[in-house]
Amino acid sequence: MALIIKKINSAEFKKGIVGTDVILGDGVPEVAFVGRSNVGKSSTINSLVNRKDLVKTSNKPGKTTEINFFAINNGKAYFVDLPGYGYAEASPKKKESIEKLILWYLMYSDAPIYKVVLILDVKAGLTAFDAEMIRVLREKDHPYLIVANKADKLNQKETSTKLRAIKEAAHEATVITYSATTATPKERDHLFSLIAAD
Repeated sequence: MALIIKKINSAEFKKGIVGTDVILGDGVPEVAFVGRSNVGKSSTINSLVNRKDLVKTSNKPGKTTEINFFAINNGKAYFVDLPGYGYAEASPKKKESIEKLILWYLMYSDAPIYKVVLILDVKAGLTAFDAEMIRVLREKDHPYLIVANKADKLNQKETSTKLRAIKEAAHEATVITYSATTATPKERDHLFSLIAAD
C-alpha cells in the first residue's frame, strides 16, 4: 500500500463513524491522527491541509466522539481524526467508550492504515497514555511518527530538553517538533513528506 500523494491539493469531510463501516473496506490508504485531548490534533490536520476550518476545533476538549474521515485529493487518501483520549473531565463511561473506539480502530478494524501520527503537547511531553498508545502501535506493527506540537510555546533550549526526553521514550519512532499555529509552508511540507514517506 502506497500513499501516492506528493502535495495536498484538496481536503473535504467525508463521514464520521463509531464502528464497522463500508469506508474501511474501500481500499483507500488511511493516515490516522491520534493524541490526548487538547494537544492540537485538529489544528495540526487543518495546518497540513492549509485550511482553518476543515476539522472543527473546540475550546472544550473531548468533544469529538466519532472517528472522522477527510478525503484528501478527491479520495486518494483519508486523513482519519480519532477522538482525543485521556480528557480529565470526561465521565468514566465516556472515557472508556472513546478509548475502546480508538483501540478498536487501531487493533481490530479492517482499516488500511498507512501511517499513524501520534500528536503530543511538547510542553507536557510523553504521558502514560501516549506510552500505552506507542505500545499498541508497535504491537500491531503500524508505522508511526510522533509530532511534538505547540513548539511555539517553548524557547529553543526548553524544546531541545523536552525533545530529548520524548525521543528516549519513543523507541525507534521519528519525532518532529511542530507548531500548528505558526508553521511555515516549508515546515508544513516537511511534516507531510514524513507522513507520506514509506
